[in-house]
Amino acid sequence: MEQENKMGVMPEGKLLLNMSLPMMISMLVQALYNIVDSIFVSQISEDALTAVSLAFSLQTFMIAIAAGTGVGVNALVSRALGEKNQKRVNAVATNGIFIYILSYLFVAIMGLLVVRPFYQFQINPGQENIMELGVQYLTIAMVGSFGVFAQFIFERLLQATGRTFFTMISQMVGAIVNLIFDPIMIFGYFGCPKMGIAGAALATILGQIVAATVAIIWNVKKNHDIHFEFKGFRPNGKIIADIYKIAVPSIIMQSIGSVMTTGMNLILMGINSTATAVFGVYFKLQSFFFMPVFGLNNGLIPIISYNYGAKKKKRMLNTLKYGYIIAFILTFIGFLGFMLIPDTLLGLFSASKEMLKIGVPALRKISFHYLLAWYCIITLSFFQALGKAMYSLYVSVARQLVVLLPVAYVLSKLGGLSLIWWCFPVAELMSCAISTVCFVLVYKKILKKMD
Repeated sequence: MEQENKMGVMPEGKLLLNMSLPMMISMLVQALYNIVDSIFVSQISEDALTAVSLAFSLQTFMIAIAAGTGVGVNALVSRALGEKNQKRVNAVATNGIFIYILSYLFVAIMGLLVVRPFYQFQINPGQENIMELGVQYLTIAMVGSFGVFAQFIFERLLQATGRTFFTMISQMVGAIVNLIFDPIMIFGYFGCPKMGIAGAALATILGQIVAATVAIIWNVKKNHDIHFEFKGFRPNGKIIADIYKIAVPSIIMQSIGSVMTTGMNLILMGINSTATAVFGVYFKLQSFFFMPVFGLNNGLIPIISYNYGAKKKKRMLNTLKYGYIIAFILTFIGFLGFMLIPDTLLGLFSASKEMLKIGVPALRKISFHYLLAWYCIITLSFFQALGKAMYSLYVSVARQLVVLLPVAYVLSKLGGLSLIWWCFPVAELMSCAISTVCFVLVYKKILKKMD
């Protein structure tokens, strides 16, 4: 196999950077797009920014399905490569494409049926304009999401075989197309009709379709470790079950973020709609620091999965160590940004005086969770790479549902907006403790037996 000289032999630190750096760059571009997209939307109105912020939880659920399924496909393909089982590599890839098609159909139906009730559930009397803007934006984004599902599966297949440079190219091309067409479609430049918030959604769809097209071309032309077998294809229940054994905990884990976001929006909308806009801006800004860490994960998971299949314990642990170091550096930069220049960051989103009054202390309080998050993110990815995604699920449920939301609710009653933002550092501290307990269990059950 082509990747033997890479994932099984190359020095771990160099290998992790070699595989992760293209993904980190492309994720950074994706995060920049998220920020710029919201900057353009904020220029429509604060109501438009709030509508997009409220949409985030349902969009998170959609991405959770795509990304979580990708974790399963990625890990199984990488493990089969380590075991030198070409037939299984091909079968996992082909069945992965099949379940991505079904996943898109599910999300498109949701986009037609649940978007309006979703907004009605969150808004208060007098906020109908926010709802109408949100329904318009989110319906388009979900019904037209076939591009993002195609992009995810074909990029994950490139990552699983170590070809992360090509993934970087496809993501960057998609993000750049998105950034170019955002202002054109929102504000009506160069003869394009002025479409407002609908233009933001359509520009997103266009970027996703372009990125998916590029990823498909790279797989066909460059990904020689996978041979797609569509002729006479029949879904393989065993392989699909193996994919979802890893994917379902990851999907649920990421979907929990959707539940948490909805819960936070409900708490904040009951206090102040501007606070909801601040929360939405926080999520866009934090992606700028977290997305590169997730790009690091995309390089780390196939390396550890490959060496787990090849029974190379030392390489697995060295890769984990370098992952911790790089993730800490990235999240510490986020801590400094939120602590030192929160007013500048909020100013990017046409922040009103009220938004600055709420947002500056909010970002500074939230910033402390960056000092802990790096450890949890990498540790949970390590569990996924070993096929122990349930541990990641336990930690995520405890963090976001058992601790974060209840603590946020209690703090909102005790001190309103001045206290509520401390729920993030509190939840992260608990997450670190549970992650450590789970790591000890994994070490005893798997790694110790590899000695």
